[in-house]
Amino acid sequence: MPPEGRITRFAPSPTGPLHLGHAYAALVASQRAVAGRFLLRIEDIDQSRCRTEFEAQIYEDLRWLGLRWPEPVMRQSTRLPAYRAALEKLAALGVIYPCSCTRADIRAALSAPQEMAAVHGPDGLVYPGTCRARPMEQALPDDALRLNMRAALSHCGPLSFIETGPLHDALHPLDPDWMIENVGDVVLSRRDMGTSYHLSVVVDDAAQGITEVTRGDDLFEASFIHVLLQALLELPRPSYYHHKLIRDDSGKRLAKRDNARAIAQLRAEEASAQDIRLMLGL
Repeated sequence: MPPEGRITRFAPSPTGPLHLGHAYAALVASQRAVAGRFLLRIEDIDQSRCRTEFEAQIYEDLRWLGLRWPEPVMRQSTRLPAYRAALEKLAALGVIYPCSCTRADIRAALSAPQEMAAVHGPDGLVYPGTCRARPMEQALPDDALRLNMRAALSHCGPLSFIETGPLHDALHPLDPDWMIENVGDVVLSRRDMGTSYHLSVVVDDAAQGITEVTRGDDLFEASFIHVLLQALLELPRPSYYHHKLIRDDSGKRLAKRDNARAIAQLRAEEASAQDIRLMLGL
């Protein structure tokens, strides 16, 4: 898609101060939009960790960086009906099931002698399928909801997505065997949330008309999950642009606890927005 037609977004979670990695992601998304539209979305589904003061700081820091976006801003906490509708559609297809397993249960199941070695996928440990036979009619309020990967893939023909970023520039087909073995039955609705990152990001990108998803390279493999969900939910498929991660001096990816690299701290030290762009190689 030509730059003038691109719609991109930056979707931070208000669980801590923005750091240089967030600044890079936001600026890349804005630059990719060029003459198109750059949107902001607040991913605040984890109400136990999200704080209003962090959300206010997000707006302040981004404006200081020179970024602008249309109002009102989409906030995931207002989108629960849309996520429920998507889950109902997936339930009608027979591709989700309730799961009562905790992380400890999963680790214990995978460490059992008869199990194969644990595999780490884009959603963590690949789920061993303990609850896969449970029907949705048995779902309890405290259950998570998981995607039955094998059943989901059986509903779709060949799938692929276009990656335009320099790290993976190519057409990427989905390999069903790889999806089953290395991704597995991912969670689509977490306890006390009513959704998950994978479901929300797909539903919200479609609602906002995003044509190119820009984000860090750590989420590249998650794109295969998202393309599958787009097909199941009959949603438009954007292209993807995964960029480098900003790391500290030891090579570790920045986290929100890295206050020395927080935008607010750098501002307090009288750095300018242009200084930040130069630090990031923009």
